[in-house]
Amino acid sequence: MTAPARSPRPRPTRRDQRPARRPRWGMRLATGAAVAVLGTGGIGHAVVYGIEGGIGRVDPFEGLSNRPGVSRGMNVLLVGTDGRDRITKRDRDRYHLGGAPCHCTDTMMLVHLSADRDRATVVGLPRDTYTEIPEHPDATGRIRPAHPLKLNAAYAEGGPGMTVRSVERLTGVHVDHYMEVDFTSFMETVDAVGGVQVCTVRPLKDAWTGLDLPAGTSTLDGGRALQYVRSRHLDGAADLGRMQRQQRFLASLIHQVTDSGVLLNPVKFQEVASAVVGSVRADRGFGSDELVELGRALRNLTPASAEFTSVPIAVANFPVAGVGSTVKWDEAAAGKLFQALREDRPVNAAPHAPHRAQDAKPPGTRRARTVDVAPEQIRVQVLNGSGRDGLARSVDQALRATGFATTGTPTDAPRVSRRTVITYDPRWDRSVRSVAAALPGAQLRPVAGQGQLMKVILGSDFTEVRPVRAQDPPPRAGGAPVVTGDQVVCPEQA
Repeated sequence: MTAPARSPRPRPTRRDQRPARRPRWGMRLATGAAVAVLGTGGIGHAVVYGIEGGIGRVDPFEGLSNRPGVSRGMNVLLVGTDGRDRITKRDRDRYHLGGAPCHCTDTMMLVHLSADRDRATVVGLPRDTYTEIPEHPDATGRIRPAHPLKLNAAYAEGGPGMTVRSVERLTGVHVDHYMEVDFTSFMETVDAVGGVQVCTVRPLKDAWTGLDLPAGTSTLDGGRALQYVRSRHLDGAADLGRMQRQQRFLASLIHQVTDSGVLLNPVKFQEVASAVVGSVRADRGFGSDELVELGRALRNLTPASAEFTSVPIAVANFPVAGVGSTVKWDEAAAGKLFQALREDRPVNAAPHAPHRAQDAKPPGTRRARTVDVAPEQIRVQVLNGSGRDGLARSVDQALRATGFATTGTPTDAPRVSRRTVITYDPRWDRSVRSVAAALPGAQLRPVAGQGQLMKVILGSDFTEVRPVRAQDPPPRAGGAPVVTGDQVVCPEQA
C-alpha cells in the first residue's frame, strides 16, 4: 500500500532555525543515506566541485599513532549525530522529535568498499559498546587517565579523532575516510529521491515516534522514514529489530538511488547531493576525486552486492561501574568479521544446501514467502496421519531445510486424517502463521496449554512444503545476521 501524497514541508525560517533541544534516538540511517548519494555515477568533476564546497571539514586523523595497517579496498567510518538544528518546530512536533542532545555519536557504521568496487559491506557498531578510552588531554589541557566508557561517548571526550581511534582499536581495521551526518540531511535526501519504499508483514505502530504503518508496502517521505528507522518500541527485539529495519531501509534506498537514474541525471543528482552535503562533515582527504570514485563504485552496486550485518554480541547488558549497562562483543566472532574486511573478503556465509525430501517438494523450487516470525525460532513436531509411508520424515526434512527447528523424530498420528492440521498454543499465534505459510491449506487448531511446540498432523490432502524466510533474520550462533540487500528489499524490488 502506498502512502498518500503529502504537502511539501515549509522551508525553515530564521526563527525556526535557532538552536533546539535534540533527542537521543540515533540517526543511524542518515549515514547510509550519505553513502548512497555522495557520488557522481559518471557525471564527472564539474558537478562534484560545486557540491564539494558545501561539505564541512574535520581532521579526525591528526595526531593518531599506532594505527592498523592499510588494507585492500576503502573503509569509511560513518557516524550519525543527533543534530537537528534546521528542523522546523512544526516537524519536531509532527514527528515526535523531543528530548535533549547527548553530544555524542548515537550511530556508527563501518562501510567497506571492495578493491574492485563491486561489493559493499556495512557493519553496524552498537552505540553502547564497552570500550576503554586511553589517556588523553581534555579541553583544558589536563591529562585524563585511561577509563572505561561506551563507544558513543568517545565523541564527547575527544571528538572525531577519539572516535576513529576507538573504532580502529576495537576492530583492527584502518579507517581511510570519516563522514559525519545529522538527521536533517536524511529527511531531505529521502524527499529528494522521491521517497523510499518499505514493506512489512504486519502493521507497525509506535506511540513514541508516531509511526503508524499498515501491513504491506508503503512509500515513505522524509518524515515518515525518520519515524520508521528510529522506532524501537514495536516489539521485544528493541534495538536489534530497529537495526534490521534500518538495513531494509538502506537496501531500499540504494535500490532507489541506483535504479531510478539519479546518478546519471546531473540536475537530479545535484538536487539530491545538495540535500545531503548541507549537514555533512568529512575528513579533508575526502574530496572531489574520492566522490567521483565513490560514484563510479555505486554504479556497480546492486542490493545483491551490498552486505549488511552488525558486530556479534556476547553480552547485551554488561554492567560497568560508573558507566552503566554496556554491550560486550563476542571477541572471537567479531575478530573473524573484521579479518574478512581487512582481507577484502565477503562476510556473508554461503547458505546451506536444502535437503531434498521424498514425496515433498523441496524448499527453493519457488520464491520464499516472507513471514513475521523467523522459522529458526519455531519448534515443530511432525505426525503422519496421511496413511502414506515415509511422508512424515520427508516433511520433517523439508521443514528443517526451510529453517524450522523440527524435532527430527517424526511419528505416526493416532488416526488417519483427511485434513492437514497444525495445532498450537494461542499464546504463539504469530509463530503458527509462519508454519501455515509453509504448509498451504493446513487447518489451524488452537490448543490451550500446548506450549511453544507446534504440532503438524499430515492429512491425505497434503501437497507440499513451501519455502519461507523471515523479514528480520534471527541472530546466528557465533555471529550476527548477515543479509544482502536483495534479501531485505520489498519482493517487487528484488
